[in-house]
Amino acid sequence: MSTDSTAILNSVLTSFAALTENDISVSASLWRRREIHKGDFYNKQNIVCKDLGIVVKGIFRVYYYDEKTDEEKNMFFFSEGQFIVSFRSFLYQYPCVYYIEALEDAEVVYLPYDDLQNLYANHKPWERFGRILAEHFFNQSQGRSEELLFFSHEKRYQNLLVQHPNIVQRVPSFHIASYLGIKNQSLSRIKKRLLDNK
Repeated sequence: MSTDSTAILNSVLTSFAALTENDISVSASLWRRREIHKGDFYNKQNIVCKDLGIVVKGIFRVYYYDEKTDEEKNMFFFSEGQFIVSFRSFLYQYPCVYYIEALEDAEVVYLPYDDLQNLYANHKPWERFGRILAEHFFNQSQGRSEELLFFSHEKRYQNLLVQHPNIVQRVPSFHIASYLGIKNQSLSRIKKRLLDNK
């Protein structure tokens, strides 16, 4: 792995689950590096997600493709320093219901499912990491559900900017609008309103 990949991997694992240098070194030989070109996929709909990744460079969208309506609906974005995975598919090893697509040329470091299970079984700190990881994705999933149920489109947009501060410069507006559940014109009005209120 490159120096950048190793630095981001160590930073994420240390801050996320307080893994020590020794804990991380146990896993060092298991992590692999993957480059994904813009428009290519980390994982596809109906394919089992076999890897837990960390984004070193780039931004991804998670979307569902509805064959009946020929529509794509964006659900999440992943960017630098974040875990990238279809967690339910990864956890239970059954086909994923989403696509995970690179919106820029990207780099990911990843750990295969079987290797992570071995770490869980043989190293107590990694078993703790697994619990925290599950809590993280439960919180992410429930947070997204609550946003869609209770928050205004404007509040969803503001939350997105907190999670991915430079997303507006990196991702086409129609992808952001799809994530918010609105049309492009409505997103333009939200942007203008927020600018006017500054």
